[in-house]
Amino acid sequence: MSQPFKLGIAGGSLIIAILMGAFGTKWHLVTYTTTSANLMIREIGISLFLASVGFGAGKTFIPTLVGGGYVWIGYGVIITLLPLILIGIVGRKWMKLDYFTLMGLIAGSTTDPPALAYATSQSSSNDRAAVAYSTVYPLTMFLRVLTGQLMILLFL
Repeated sequence: MSQPFKLGIAGGSLIIAILMGAFGTKWHLVTYTTTSANLMIREIGISLFLASVGFGAGKTFIPTLVGGGYVWIGYGVIITLLPLILIGIVGRKWMKLDYFTLMGLIAGSTTDPPALAYATSQSSSNDRAAVAYSTVYPLTMFLRVLTGQLMILLFL
């Protein structure tokens, strides 16, 4: 390989978290968090994430939009919505997934924390959305990091 393969901070943390989840009980690691602490950390994380994205994108949004960025926004809408619609149809019609599981699955496949917050607020009596999200999210993040590295190696 001409380029070094790097996972970065997010990819490395994700790999360690997956390994801790898989082998934590064998190594007697305590990874339990109370429900109230988990909810507090989740809400703080989502708030900080949305604030940082807004501050980062806000200063260049209008100049980019006026300078022809609306075409790329249109491509982004198509690239985002088409797979989600297909996942929704396949999951509901053929896989017979319930609404809350499907919401969590779609939120996890897009790695979208605000969508998870919405899904959990809609399914307050169960945690099916959060379970579906946490099932899909690690694989999606790992594949994003891997795909980015492979695209750099193959196309540059």
